[in-house]
Amino acid sequence: MITNDVMTVQDQRTSKIILAIAAITILLATFAGNMPGGMIGALGIMVIIGFILNYIGDRTPIINQFFGGGAIVVIFGSAYLFHSGLFPSSAENNVTTFMKSGGFLSFYVASLVTGSIFGMDTQTLKKAALKYIPVILGSAFFACIFTGLIGMLVSKSFYDSVMLIALPIMGGGMGAGAVPLVEIMSGKTGMSAESLMSQMVPALAIGNAIAIVMAGLLHKLGQVAPSLTGNGQLIRGQKSMEEEDQKASALNVTILGVGALLAVSMYFLGTLLSNYINMHTYALMILSIALIKVSGIMPKALEQAAFSWYKFVVSNLTPALLVGIGVAYTDLNQILDALSPMYFLLVLITVLGAVFGAGLIGWLMGFYPIEAAITGGLCMANMGGTGDVAVLAASKRMELMPFAQISSRIGGAFMLILATIVVQAIA
Repeated sequence: MITNDVMTVQDQRTSKIILAIAAITILLATFAGNMPGGMIGALGIMVIIGFILNYIGDRTPIINQFFGGGAIVVIFGSAYLFHSGLFPSSAENNVTTFMKSGGFLSFYVASLVTGSIFGMDTQTLKKAALKYIPVILGSAFFACIFTGLIGMLVSKSFYDSVMLIALPIMGGGMGAGAVPLVEIMSGKTGMSAESLMSQMVPALAIGNAIAIVMAGLLHKLGQVAPSLTGNGQLIRGQKSMEEEDQKASALNVTILGVGALLAVSMYFLGTLLSNYINMHTYALMILSIALIKVSGIMPKALEQAAFSWYKFVVSNLTPALLVGIGVAYTDLNQILDALSPMYFLLVLITVLGAVFGAGLIGWLMGFYPIEAAITGGLCMANMGGTGDVAVLAASKRMELMPFAQISSRIGGAFMLILATIVVQAIA
């Protein structure tokens, strides 16, 4: 990336003109139906739309102060642009395929998890591993209790409020949460799978949207009350990669290449282990990287390379990925169709309960309340991996991705176990 300090004013103007021409070329080709297939077409339009919407969101009053700025505008703006027919259906299909089948989301998450863990202080990582699970449990407990009690006040049973709204929202997304939860409940509750899914899916979508907005509000709260936040550091007094280490890991082609290889290798390791251990690939990848980090066997230079690659990916690919989330995973019609006052209230209460529980227990465990609320609360209440990226982008705390993934994967698995126990006890 060319920095402004080595460019003349004329060079900067020329560069902006050339980049604008490149963007116009991509847009014209897309609208003309000549968008290339595969990664080159999808990534090209995602980068352009992501940059434009992110620029608008970061400069729009109120939205940039309270609602996550560019991140939330990119997600919902791209969902509207592509799903409303303004863009050709071929572009929507290409982006969706790239996100779901092309592995772009997995590549992004692997890069963030690998770099952020290797960039952490070893002692901090050890402390966090011992104290983080209670934060997840506290989040789930308060979310279920709040939702059940409010449900009773609005003439809905405690059981239905928890099982049909709170548990799906807190269960780790669609594939790892709602789908297995339907399988658990459909055979023992007398409700069909279709009926259960029709009630759970809107809760997931609305809960995910609320979590993203809440992330922006928590970021604003951190600016108003600095004592509540570590500005991306989870443990009070936590140290990230030392300043001299960051200088030593200056971005260059070789370091970035090594960092990318490490990220991909760690994902391969998680995939390999998942053949023998019944856990999600992301969870196994996180555990593996953490063990390697704590053991000290990874040379410092390689840790710095992974950390540099993480910074490169966050800086350059986040808006593009958020476009993919908006196009492939955000159904605005589904959200709007389910927006009855009672339904919205129960979903909101679930997310608020998760935030309150995670923030409270996190504070008791020695964490910053805002970071605990974001990772242990909002990242339990969103739609898994895509929701984690959106929430952390809206809160401007992408370095918390490892803890977000723990919440989505391990926390989601815990909710399924809880659902199984409750259904068996009542059935």
